[in-house]
Amino acid sequence: MAFVTKEKLFSAKWFRAYSLILVGTFIMASGFVLFIAPHNIVPGGVYGISIVIHHYTGFPIGMTALVFDIPLTLIGIRVLGPRFGIKTVVGFVLTAVFVDALTYLWGVKALVPDDVLLSSIFGGVFIGLGLGLIFKSKATSGGSDIVAMIISKYTRQPLGQLMIYVDSVIVIVGLFAFQDWKIPLYSLIVIYISGRVVDLVLQGISYDKTLLIISEKHPEIRDKIINDLNRGGTFLKGEGMYNGTEKSIIYTVLNRRELAILQDFISRVDPDAFLTVINANEILGKGFKSLREKVSE
Repeated sequence: MAFVTKEKLFSAKWFRAYSLILVGTFIMASGFVLFIAPHNIVPGGVYGISIVIHHYTGFPIGMTALVFDIPLTLIGIRVLGPRFGIKTVVGFVLTAVFVDALTYLWGVKALVPDDVLLSSIFGGVFIGLGLGLIFKSKATSGGSDIVAMIISKYTRQPLGQLMIYVDSVIVIVGLFAFQDWKIPLYSLIVIYISGRVVDLVLQGISYDKTLLIISEKHPEIRDKIINDLNRGGTFLKGEGMYNGTEKSIIYTVLNRRELAILQDFISRVDPDAFLTVINANEILGKGFKSLREKVSE
């Protein structure tokens, strides 16, 4: 089974994918050069190892990362099959080129030299934003992710956990290399923030809420949702745990303004209603972003 997505050469999708890679790799490289590397922060991945090696040898960070990325990708293709296409190769090559080019132009100095915490925060934002754009192009970041994938294949351990373990080992290497407990703590801040920003880039910022409503006045609530709020929903059949009576549960999705209107209405028609409100990371379907639109991004 092939895992590589291909776009027709010079098509609109092709230009969009490679534009995302170009912009994403530049932003990510800027994060390393302006915020991360000058403070010797080790945020996991091949660039974490490269920052340690650069500190002791002076070898360029980008080229060092490339020395790791190329064999890791070849091993990954050998062990895992065709999961890594040309876009992934272009991505890690461009990142390396941008990191060394920006270092040459900017030098090894932080944009915020006296505030490591602020550098950690914005370094995480830049890296996460860049990675998110690369992922939106259907490419991968390669590097230590491939190590986690290989381990997962033979151990059957969850890939997400293994990626955390691999990055944690690299963070610990930074601790021993720099002999400073602050380094791994700042590194963990970068890892956390970059992960959250990647999620925001891929899923977007959502103000939608998922509701589960149990009420004896479900016909009135249904009419309010459909006729006034112009939303849909689903009746789920349930059974009360205490007395075994049949319950009608309304499942619906609203935005914050509609939620406030509905809560006010329910408080008047059935103050004893039971509501569960859940933050919805992403809603796909009629009335919201279509699945086709999501996939085509």
